[in-house]
Amino acid sequence: MLFYDFSIAVLHYADKAFIRLGIIVNIILLTHTREVLRANNTGQLVSKVLGERARVVEWHRKQPDAALLSLIAAGKVGLVFPSDEAVIETTVSSASAEYLVLIDATWQEARKMFNQSPYLKTLPRVALQASQASIYPLRRNQIEGGLCTAECVALLLKNAGEPVLAKQLTDQLMAFIED
Repeated sequence: MLFYDFSIAVLHYADKAFIRLGIIVNIILLTHTREVLRANNTGQLVSKVLGERARVVEWHRKQPDAALLSLIAAGKVGLVFPSDEAVIETTVSSASAEYLVLIDATWQEARKMFNQSPYLKTLPRVALQASQASIYPLRRNQIEGGLCTAECVALLLKNAGEPVLAKQLTDQLMAFIED
């Protein structure tokens, strides 16, 4: 398998900046072990729609993925994650980030994963601003303004000038919710 086709690590919204990507970005889904087994995981939809442009990396606190660490060391990775920091990356250039990591987990798990993964804290942050509320009703304890993994990736695709893929992913999510 070619490693340049990295998957997406998904998280959601942000309230401070709006990302506009002018490049094709590959997604890395940094997925919690329990999330892999959940029937209501929307990360599987991202993989289905993006194919080789999405890679699922199962998160392990004590043994981070070596390939992911290599990409981070090379400066090729940004993190989609909400932040209270004053400076949030609002653009990602092809020179600075070829991959975006989204943490694919519940909000509670995602916060723990972030806090227990020092390598994530060093990444430039990308914050999303959702123009509408989440349509995903299948999880409890959602934070206000939060989006599910598939919604985040659809927003990234839309902002990257890939409306066809964004619509395909949104359509897949709608069908997933209705089932």
